[in-house]
Amino acid sequence: MIYLDNSATTKPFPEVVDSFVTVATKYFGNPSSLHELGMKAEQLLTQSREQIAKSLGVKPSEIIFTSGGTEANNFAIKGVALTYRHRGNHIITTAIEHPSITEPCRQLEELGFDVSYLSVDKTGRVNIDELVKTIRDDTILVSIMHVNNEIGSIQPIEEIGQLLTQYPKILFHVDHVQGIGKVPLQFHKAHIDLCTMSAHKFHGLRGAGILYVRDGVRLSPLLAGGGQEMQRRSGTENVAAIVAMAKALRMSLEKYRERIAYLWDVKKTWIRELQAIPDIQVNTPLEHSAPHIINFSLNGLKSEVFVHELAKQDIFVSTTSACSSKKKAPSKTLLAMGADQKRAESAVRVSLSFENTLEEIPIAIRAMKEAIQKLQEVTR
Repeated sequence: MIYLDNSATTKPFPEVVDSFVTVATKYFGNPSSLHELGMKAEQLLTQSREQIAKSLGVKPSEIIFTSGGTEANNFAIKGVALTYRHRGNHIITTAIEHPSITEPCRQLEELGFDVSYLSVDKTGRVNIDELVKTIRDDTILVSIMHVNNEIGSIQPIEEIGQLLTQYPKILFHVDHVQGIGKVPLQFHKAHIDLCTMSAHKFHGLRGAGILYVRDGVRLSPLLAGGGQEMQRRSGTENVAAIVAMAKALRMSLEKYRERIAYLWDVKKTWIRELQAIPDIQVNTPLEHSAPHIINFSLNGLKSEVFVHELAKQDIFVSTTSACSSKKKAPSKTLLAMGADQKRAESAVRVSLSFENTLEEIPIAIRAMKEAIQKLQEVTR
């Protein structure tokens, strides 16, 4: 098997699964319970929070555990909007955000909030000057993803954060789901107020995520109830998944230090081999892009059929993002970048992890050429 869909989800590290099983079977108490089993679970929760905070260079009190990236993004967007609406009702985001940003923004628009969507250039990056022109007196939040989940473009987060220090009433949220463990981001240096991460994108388990909330930032809770997570996110914590997430983050950051140069070699080789295929157009820019995402178009051929053809040979890629792939819609990111409908509809994404190798490439490329030839014969 050659797995090339790591931006959809990563395979959990074996040690991470072992941690989950151990905690789930031996330390299964509710961390809010007063008895010894509950206190042990609470201790594991505290240790995980401290370990994650240390890994990210922040305070433990700034780490809120969630069920994943979607909840964390919703919490950040809606929590800020409802808490700070007395300051204004204007939100700025981009045209290429993940649905877990754009859908909450759409819901807020129905409640009377005004949302501006920044355009991107042909490399998928926002223009700082456009951001400056879009800021208004009633702007309360800027939410911009770090790494685009479809083409891998990296936004100038530090530059944006520095700019926003001139506007103390505006909070800065970053969706770091695709960047964590692959593209470094220093929260304090970038002046980030809120930041989203998801465990299953860095070899943890689904069902666990993180929202970094800078000390001093208030949020209206998305989930009301028993007051867990420092009164901010009610619901019994998934201690086993959180312990596993802490281990996955530590291991992923170690992998980054050990293998980032090799991952770049793998990506560059992938792009070179793809560019040599006449019926493929590579959409991912080499500059200002993450080391693990490569997007290309199939010259109008049906990308979903291409994906199924590769799957028959145990090679797994995806169309657009996992959250949108079953809708058979054109890539909104490519459309925002100025690509035509034909190119946006035939987009395919290869997404790597530190486990992928150079040796996989010729095997996958050969399968891709065969799949393209088969599709061309069918459409003739």
